[in-house]
Amino acid sequence: MADFDSELDASGLNCPLPILRAKKTLAPMEVGQVLHIIATDPGSVKDFEAFAKQTGNELMESKEEGGKFHFLIKKA
Repeated sequence: MADFDSELDASGLNCPLPILRAKKTLAPMEVGQVLHIIATDPGSVKDFEAFAKQTGNELMESKEEGGKFHFLIKKA
């Protein structure tokens, strides 16, 4: 996993909470910084793809490991 500047653990939260928390966490971050999100909702895979497209932020990585989903989003 690449380096990241901030981490958000959204385990146990269902759509749309992981996205809303990610939005809140990204807001004060600087352009180019990376947010690592951990989620357990399988729907979050599609959600974060759509979130990245809508917001212009870059979804650098999306993977599943041991029932948890990991996302790396670079703030645009």
